[in-house]
Amino acid sequence: MSGTDEPRTRLTPPEDAVAPVRHPEAPAPGELLGAHYDRCFGCGTGQPHGLHLEARAGEDVSVRAEFTVREAHQGAPGLAHGGVLATALDETLGALNWLLRVIAVTGRLETDFLRPVPLGTVLYLDARVTAVHGRKIYSTAVGRIGGPDGPAAVRADAVFIEVKVDHFIDNGRTEEIQAAMADPDQVKRARAFEVNP
Repeated sequence: MSGTDEPRTRLTPPEDAVAPVRHPEAPAPGELLGAHYDRCFGCGTGQPHGLHLEARAGEDVSVRAEFTVREAHQGAPGLAHGGVLATALDETLGALNWLLRVIAVTGRLETDFLRPVPLGTVLYLDARVTAVHGRKIYSTAVGRIGGPDGPAAVRADAVFIEVKVDHFIDNGRTEEIQAAMADPDQVKRARAFEVNP
């Protein structure tokens, strides 16, 4: 919505929002979700400098993910770039939509940076959907260092907006859209469009 006079999407769900409902065909708790698209900077294995973030389905509508901060991810010498950390949060939050079985894009992401994350650190991320209101999906995430129960280094709140696949067809580059749509694996074809902005 940039460039418009529309009000900003709020991160607090309205009072009539409902609790999220895990789709009956969602991956089982503990199951690796895999990359939604091989060329995705966040989770794809086809990006040499990407995060290669791995997410697993959690209980209810939650996911756990992790990635290792590598040299290509630094901002200040020896420390993770804040934008990379925000990307890791966004990717983890986006993976939640696969548990709802909806195609959604990031509408708003608000990130808090709590402590520096050194190179070589594994960032452990936990995310969950907190509410749903129409096409809006409200979620929250935290990234920890030193282990899954270690100190919080980053956290975020987000609103994802459910869209139809036409969003990607109308706005994406034709070559990539056609390649993703031609994939014979029906699940991979559906997942390719689940979390892009």
